[in-house]
Amino acid sequence: MSNGESTLRQAADAVEEASNHKVLDVLARAGFAVMALLHVILGAIAIAIAFGHPGEAEPTGAIAQLADNPWGPFVMWGCVVACLGLALWQASEATLRARSLPRKERLAKLVSSGFLAVAYGSVGLTFAGFALGQRSDSGDNTRDFSASLMDHPEGPWLLVALGLTILGIGIYFVVKGLRRGFKEELFHFEGTRRGRLIDSLGVTGHVAKGIALDLTGLLFIIAAAKHRPEESTGLDGSLKALQDHPFGPTLLVAIGAGFIAYGIFALIRARFGRM
Repeated sequence: MSNGESTLRQAADAVEEASNHKVLDVLARAGFAVMALLHVILGAIAIAIAFGHPGEAEPTGAIAQLADNPWGPFVMWGCVVACLGLALWQASEATLRARSLPRKERLAKLVSSGFLAVAYGSVGLTFAGFALGQRSDSGDNTRDFSASLMDHPEGPWLLVALGLTILGIGIYFVVKGLRRGFKEELFHFEGTRRGRLIDSLGVTGHVAKGIALDLTGLLFIIAAAKHRPEESTGLDGSLKALQDHPFGPTLLVAIGAGFIAYGIFALIRARFGRM
């Protein structure tokens, strides 16, 4: 090994050691707790919509619920720090902590944890926007994004690719839930009565979230096929579209309850899960 390679390895080891600091661990767990709370609020909004009440069943709608209280700005900035801490932790999972894994597993970790780092970082930036008074509607943003894509010759194909990607993520969540693939993340209560209850929450929550993501992905694909970007309305639009179907409200309640179950599971994972 050359001196240059040795120096780079030592530097990477030093950065990895810093990423294992207790502060980042606490921030990452706080970030998981924030995401858990957002899922609980999303579930409650979906159930309310099923009974005809207004609401935005999307992340910005859930964040608005948290912002609309006397402590809103402080809560927003706290969530910014927690989500960015979680994004940084996921980035270290994708790179530094994956160095010793076999090449195939390292690549899979880079894709999965790298995607989560970007996702959690974007949620943190959304919280920052609310903290600064710059509220946005993710449904409108999704429509605008789809419309800008459709202005390009390859736009419809890119929109289909995006829809298929979201569809694939949704299928991943469903399969992960049914196969209990989340157990490796949370084994604190393994073999106990509480463990069986937490397993049930994990299965229900992952499947419900997967179904919601699949509906969102399908809307992107349909919008591209019809050349109507206004129909790609994100999670809120995909859930509200169920209202027009005979069993839609029942399915909305089931998905909402599933989101709440996922949120409770994620909250337990935030406290007791493997980091």
